[in-house]
Amino acid sequence: MSELDDRGLSAKLQQLIETIDIARLMSEPFTSSINELLVSSAASMNSDEASVLVREGSGGDLRFLAAIGRVADRLIGMTVPSGKGIAGFVLSSGQPMAITDVGDDNTFYAEVDRATGFSTQTILATPLRYGGEVIGVLEYINRKGDPPFNPFTPDEMDRAAIYADAIAAMVNAYHSARLFSDLSDKVLSNDGVMDFSSVRKWVAELRDAGESRERLDLSVLVREVASLGDAERKLCRELLETILRYSDTKASTSFMNY
Repeated sequence: MSELDDRGLSAKLQQLIETIDIARLMSEPFTSSINELLVSSAASMNSDEASVLVREGSGGDLRFLAAIGRVADRLIGMTVPSGKGIAGFVLSSGQPMAITDVGDDNTFYAEVDRATGFSTQTILATPLRYGGEVIGVLEYINRKGDPPFNPFTPDEMDRAAIYADAIAAMVNAYHSARLFSDLSDKVLSNDGVMDFSSVRKWVAELRDAGESRERLDLSVLVREVASLGDAERKLCRELLETILRYSDTKASTSFMNY
């Protein structure tokens, strides 16, 4: 390997290490935390079966991110097509639903039961909201014990919404960690020194939540400017500090006007 190739490989590995370090910093065991919350919240709902479905891209499909219960292992990674099922309705409408008997509901998506061998009878589904956007659905299935199951109550729907707020924050953090993990793969797939224009194009084509995409795009822009040289790095820092000072001043002025 030539000295030039060796330097290129070293630079590429350094870039990858930096990206992975960021991903690791963000990649706390979010799914484990979600599972723990599912266990405790399902107990308060008198249910042993619960799951979290997250929106996949901009098409409206839902993917099982976390689940507890008898068929949890078979659920993880399964997809509910856009607009299908009770979860699909909750995602698109932003409204919770409590179904006493899914056999009487024509929106129920039976393919998940067919694939897992489970028998869903009652459902409480509530949206996961973050930053004003519905990013997924929280579901509780059936009750403990044997059927027929008592229906979920309005009080339980309110309680589920509280759990959904906490889970939504974890799901958003999971999406951010996944974006950085995907970015590390992008860096690894590039030959030689990182091509920032191609990385920015990749960021623009992401179909995850807009807020996460914008943050990642901004981080790539800052990284690109900082790589241009000492003068550009200094200018970038001064601009960012100016924006922060302006933001602080604006906040203080707004407060004093009340």
